[in-house]
Amino acid sequence: MKPFGYVRPASTDEAVRLCAEGAGARFLGGGTNLVDLMKLGVETPRVLVDVSGLPLDRVTRTADGGLGIGATVRNSDLAAHPEVTERYPVLSQALLAGASGQLRNSATTGGNLLQRTRCRYFQDVSKPCNKRLPGSGCPARAGTHRDLAILGHSPECVATNPSDMAVALAALDATVVLLGPEGERAVPLTEFHRLPGENPDQDTVIRPGELITEVVLPPPAPGAASRYRKARDRASFAFALVSVAATLRVAAGRVEHVTLAFGGVAHRPWRARRAEAELRDAPATPAAFQHALIAELAEARPLRDNAFKVDLARRLALDVLGELTERQPTRTG
Repeated sequence: MKPFGYVRPASTDEAVRLCAEGAGARFLGGGTNLVDLMKLGVETPRVLVDVSGLPLDRVTRTADGGLGIGATVRNSDLAAHPEVTERYPVLSQALLAGASGQLRNSATTGGNLLQRTRCRYFQDVSKPCNKRLPGSGCPARAGTHRDLAILGHSPECVATNPSDMAVALAALDATVVLLGPEGERAVPLTEFHRLPGENPDQDTVIRPGELITEVVLPPPAPGAASRYRKARDRASFAFALVSVAATLRVAAGRVEHVTLAFGGVAHRPWRARRAEAELRDAPATPAAFQHALIAELAEARPLRDNAFKVDLARRLALDVLGELTERQPTRTG
């Protein structure tokens, strides 16, 4: 048993102050990932700062018609919220594809974004791991890596981000609001998680003492349909081999608006910028979708046992874009 402290701050300012006072403090929300890692000995916090009782559990309309999601909103509540199911169905679908009902009842919005990789070498303290102990090595590259990254990885780390929710938020152009010792700042979700580079132990761009207070969604693109699809080894309670989140609007048979993000393929949700650029104003046809996806995935660098993910990602995205095209009647103006 490793002893640790536990405090319940009365405000966000107090929470930030307590976390910034010394190394080893960690914010605690639902605890569905952090507590598991503590049991494994991967995480050994000096003190847990419990933010679950702070007034960050609201879902509200923003002034411009978007949506503000508090950091302690539970995943199950967010998935069922009328504003989400009606205006951002891709987010609801992604949340319901993750974990189990019991875990979604505990997991929070902020905690979901901060969950760490499920790479077996990271979770096993008897093995070396650059993410856990920088400089110790990455045995996954030559070992078990079927579930790991094909895009954006480095010689230091081939882990993948496990979040379903984050993939949908990437496709929705969400922003993460952070409160820290130096005040408040906003970070685009697509820039919140880091690629591993030479510092795979740094999962995100969060600075010491910073607390996620809110995730903000812009207004949904008018007339755009959205979808989240997840390929996994079993029908439920499994992490994505590949997942796809997309929004699409078609006018006069051409792509007028598109966003596309992949999960299960990189250290962070992979926003498919190249495919999006290829598709804008292109014909909304399988051939055009195929061409754009091949261009996007051309930079994939699969390892020995996960090359199948390249084809799986292409086929899954092709299916999602085709479905969205069929669901949305072609408009003439």
